[in-house]
Amino acid sequence: MTRTLRGQLVLPGEVRPGEVLFGPTLEKVTPTDHAPPGLFILPGFVDTHVHGGGGGDTMDGAPGVRTLAQMHARHGTTSLLPTTMTAPWPQVLTALHGVREVMMDGVHGGADVLGAHLEGPFISPQRLGAQPPYAVNATPELVREVLALGVVRAVTLAPEVRGAPDAARAFVEADVRVGVGHTRADAETVTAFLDAVHAEGGRTCATHLFNAMGGIEGRVPGPAGSLLADPRAFLEIILDGFHVHPTSFRLAWAAGRDRVMLVTDAMRAAGQGDRDSELGGQVVMVRGGRATLEDGTLAGSVLTMDAAVRRAVQGGVPLHSASWMASGAPARSLGLVDRGTLTPGLRADLTVLDAEMNVLQVFVAGQPVLEEA
Repeated sequence: MTRTLRGQLVLPGEVRPGEVLFGPTLEKVTPTDHAPPGLFILPGFVDTHVHGGGGGDTMDGAPGVRTLAQMHARHGTTSLLPTTMTAPWPQVLTALHGVREVMMDGVHGGADVLGAHLEGPFISPQRLGAQPPYAVNATPELVREVLALGVVRAVTLAPEVRGAPDAARAFVEADVRVGVGHTRADAETVTAFLDAVHAEGGRTCATHLFNAMGGIEGRVPGPAGSLLADPRAFLEIILDGFHVHPTSFRLAWAAGRDRVMLVTDAMRAAGQGDRDSELGGQVVMVRGGRATLEDGTLAGSVLTMDAAVRRAVQGGVPLHSASWMASGAPARSLGLVDRGTLTPGLRADLTVLDAEMNVLQVFVAGQPVLEEA
């Protein structure tokens, strides 16, 4: 079935009136003189770091992955990487098997599951954040075991963890994006780690920049400083109003521009309002949209990608730049060339917003997920 949408096309570098003709792929993207002014057509959002939503969690296995993929699709996300927690190794493997099952079967009425983001357990025990205390060294045996599943598309590594350099090379060979996060490494160690990954032809990113990696000082730039300074590293930002100060976000955008990518880092309570929930077996309290452990530690978020885009625009980012942060940049960070922009021939993954940046329609490979009532 071929469909047509008319509105304001959100393209790389500009917003202009036009129409989109599409089936499973984008057939025509045509600028016009006139189109509905309060209807914005964007490429579908790509969330590369999302633990859960709608009551489901990646660690629940396939049912949890399906639930989160359906919930986030209703908020404009058309592609995502279900993200694991640091947990006992058998639980991590079980979660990855669940992601692989859903990746192969698809999700009716949900986002395209691209694979998994392995966040932990190869992280610093001193920079766990809200992760449970099951960090381990990146041994060749564990890395081989996880890569044998063929499901991991992104990994988070602390460069100082024993075995991390060799693990990074193995992940690069498997075409897995290497993220730096949950680390206490100094700037020199992080810079050397990034250089080594790039020398092997790998792609890198900051796992939730500024969070679980310390801040920046003039004489101690730390991991964040190294990541901001490297023009090849993409930069995850959790733009929920709690994880990153508005000035820090503007700093990242000023330094990174096309490298900044929005992520939700959402947990199972996303989309369920204020309530008590769970993350990695730990009690999480959600109050006023802020998710914390009982000791006050930030515990992921209840963010959705449409809310992140709204917040970026409210913070002074042009809509076309916010759209790139939510679609183009994350797609490029994974090496995807079949989605992320409104370009003929790419997948018809589309999110339609109204003038207040609320989601009206969502299409995944041309199939409607959410239609205006």
